[in-house]
Amino acid sequence: MSTNNILDSWNEVKALIDQAEVDVLKNANGNSAAGVRARRALRLLKGKTSALVKLTIAEEKSRKADG
Repeated sequence: MSTNNILDSWNEVKALIDQAEVDVLKNANGNSAAGVRARRALRLLKGKTSALVKLTIAEEKSRKADG
């Protein structure tokens, strides 16, 4: 594990948020299909953020074990 993995994962999360924002805004203006895409993106985002949390915890444990 390394900080590069954490940063790569974080950048993926940020990109997903940016992509989902377009569909959330379209859905807020009445586009139902955009709502479906936004919810799909949010579910994916939930999984990615969960993986990021686990990754950061593992990295912190690794640092404590090494030092």
